[in-house]
Amino acid sequence: MACRSLFTHHCPLLVLLLLLAGCAIPHVPSRTIYEDPVNYVRLEQEEHFLPEWPPTHHSHPAIIGPEKLRLIFQGLMIQERRIWLQNWLQGEAPFTPAFQDEDIALLSVHVADALSRAQPNERVTFYLSLPQTSVKRVVTSGGLYMKDDELHLILGNWQIVYGIPTYGMIYDRRYPMRPTAAKGFDLYFQPHEAMRRTESSWIDSVLANGADEVVINLTTLAALSAGAPPKPTE
Repeated sequence: MACRSLFTHHCPLLVLLLLLAGCAIPHVPSRTIYEDPVNYVRLEQEEHFLPEWPPTHHSHPAIIGPEKLRLIFQGLMIQERRIWLQNWLQGEAPFTPAFQDEDIALLSVHVADALSRAQPNERVTFYLSLPQTSVKRVVTSGGLYMKDDELHLILGNWQIVYGIPTYGMIYDRRYPMRPTAAKGFDLYFQPHEAMRRTESSWIDSVLANGADEVVINLTTLAALSAGAPPKPTE
């Protein structure tokens, strides 16, 4: 009876501890390259990295100058998704620059620094926010990494209005590559000859995340910038 009484007394606490353990948010090891009150650039450990499997290794450290990165960020474009009725009435949505000039100035310098310090098991992540009120901000965030001569860039959020919860975890700053809301955009790069898409899984298609990543071939981009025709892909 005493044992049953003791268990009954502590049962709510045990249930609470189990719930808290089940809801624990995994920590993402990272190194901060730049941070101010509303933005940051950092290096995160790549969750899919396997030391014994070279295909999971990134081509880091990588040297890409701020001026070249400025051109890359200027070439990233967003097209908002429209349902068929909107397309019928209004046509397809126009292309919009993914980043503002002040964001490009910040990212080009600090992403170049991050790539030069990155290890094969790390990726660069960035977080840009614009406070609207004490509890709301507009967020653009994502990550990138080098693989051979290709730059992979993923947008987790683009100009999403994020409401800071009154309690609990603030997810947008902790996980810049994870969306805080359904993605209503496709990501493109101009010139389009230097861009390709990665293969998407069926779950990405279901969640409409298949067009949130672009792969930019820097060799092709350099040839196009120099006025040379791009080499045909094999």
